[in-house]
Amino acid sequence: MAAPAAKLLSDYLADQLTSVYTQLDRPELLELSEQLVLIMDVPSLEYHKPSHNYWDQSDSVLITYGDSLLESHEKPLRTLKKFLDNKIRSVINSVHILPFYPFTSDDGFSVMDYSSVNQSLGDWRDINHIAADYKLMADLVINHCSARSRWFENFIAGRHPGADYFIVSDPHADLSAVARPRAEPLLKPVETAAGTQHLWCTFSHDQVDLNFKNPAVLIQFVKIIKLYLARGVRIFRLDAVAYLWKQANTSCINLPQTHSIVRVLRALVESAQADAIIITETNIPNRENIAYFGNTDEAHWVYNFSLPPLLVNTLLTGHCGYLKRWMRSMPPASTGTAYFNFIASHDGIGLRPAEGLLDDSEITQLTDCMQAFGGQLSWRRQTDGSYKAYEINISLLDALQGTLEGGDDFGVQRFVCAHAVMFGLEGIPAIYIHSLTGTRNDYERMENSAHNRAINRHQWDYQECMARLENPSSPEFKIYQSLTSLLTIRCQQPAFHPNATQFTLDLGDQLLGYWRQSIDREQSIFCVSNISISPQSLSLGDINLIDNQSWHDLITGTVTSPDTQVLMMAPYQTVWISNTGIQ
Repeated sequence: MAAPAAKLLSDYLADQLTSVYTQLDRPELLELSEQLVLIMDVPSLEYHKPSHNYWDQSDSVLITYGDSLLESHEKPLRTLKKFLDNKIRSVINSVHILPFYPFTSDDGFSVMDYSSVNQSLGDWRDINHIAADYKLMADLVINHCSARSRWFENFIAGRHPGADYFIVSDPHADLSAVARPRAEPLLKPVETAAGTQHLWCTFSHDQVDLNFKNPAVLIQFVKIIKLYLARGVRIFRLDAVAYLWKQANTSCINLPQTHSIVRVLRALVESAQADAIIITETNIPNRENIAYFGNTDEAHWVYNFSLPPLLVNTLLTGHCGYLKRWMRSMPPASTGTAYFNFIASHDGIGLRPAEGLLDDSEITQLTDCMQAFGGQLSWRRQTDGSYKAYEINISLLDALQGTLEGGDDFGVQRFVCAHAVMFGLEGIPAIYIHSLTGTRNDYERMENSAHNRAINRHQWDYQECMARLENPSSPEFKIYQSLTSLLTIRCQQPAFHPNATQFTLDLGDQLLGYWRQSIDREQSIFCVSNISISPQSLSLGDINLIDNQSWHDLITGTVTSPDTQVLMMAPYQTVWISNTGIQ
């Protein structure tokens, strides 16, 4: 019997867009789909559902702003490239440069022009130079654009493109069901050529939501994706994508049309560039977040947003019960998908992803402790009009400077332990540049900007940063050496493949343990961390070391003999006990 004919990519796209553009009939949907395919210039017109992982244990990502490092008389992107080449080339192969486009607010996330590089950072040649040596992740700020963008200026004047790119709403409409990530009013009154109109602004009044009910908006973003591919971008971060579609009398978050558009973008991206990756930024409760894997046909990667609050809570309390319960509940990522693990980023520690995982008293205890350590809270408005803490704004090093009992002398050990846990987990690790450099809270930047998130967006003088990272007596040196040493070990272990098997161990409340096994089943690594301030004893009988194999700790090189019954673990020590592997 002959094999069934392959589906055309345009047919697949039209199928996905049927529920999105209900005003279009099938021929019109096919015409739109064919236009999208033509824009992307795909090498094959057939659609093939992917079944391959274009990543392995050697992959990790550095998260940074284009101007996190500054040197006089040099564009910041060139300074960044110098830092990458000098300090991370051997251990981190990918870099996420946060929005590097012209912008008006939100440190880049209010984009004026998607097709340009912010001149204060550099130009496209600088982006190309970085992309030539590292896998480059860039933001597709897809939910909104700047109120000073050309599109929005055209909207005000009633010109195209832009006249129909934004969402006009009745100011008297009942919008109480709309999920809000911020506390400001949802609608912004704007004087236009057509009179006063009220525009939808999910995040801020300088970030005006785009109207994806207009197919022309989708076409514009496909053109932007094509441009970024040509400039070397291989990983596309869909910023705030959960809020993309708005529908009356709904929460306007995670709607089916949003998932359909993500499927369209994935199919187009990987049809044009097989190893290109879509990652969804959805800072929402865990179950809703992982839904963006779809049926292995939406995001390639999803952020593990629940990891930061759970891991910080674990290290503050010295109890890992909540974290273990979450780890056991997480489904393994299917082929063609992976988790994106992080514990610090340019944003804060999100609290919505902890909902349903930590109870209200635990979250209150966590936020109280973070405020005692110098952190700030950002708030969101709930549907009943009340306010609730949305995220904690604090540098990770300051967040882990102590426990619920207060500050202590174990801050660096606790900080390194957090990264050791994250580096070993199923998925791809991402390291914020200010974790790698051991940066503390920047109160001056926060006060000058009047934004809480700026507390963790320090700008280093490049020479000062390098001097600290190369001074053996500095805490920054110790942190940098510890994290890069762990990454060096990690990238050589098949059992740390992002899709390798993971099984959570039960070693009590103070020892967090999980077992990783390579896809070929040749290597096992038992990852155990003492997450408490007291020494703990690990009974090796509890982790089922196979008798006829030689086991050793990849971190210290210590050989575990068959006669060893108990391993004493210092506060916040991690061991990676493996039957094979390279240190």
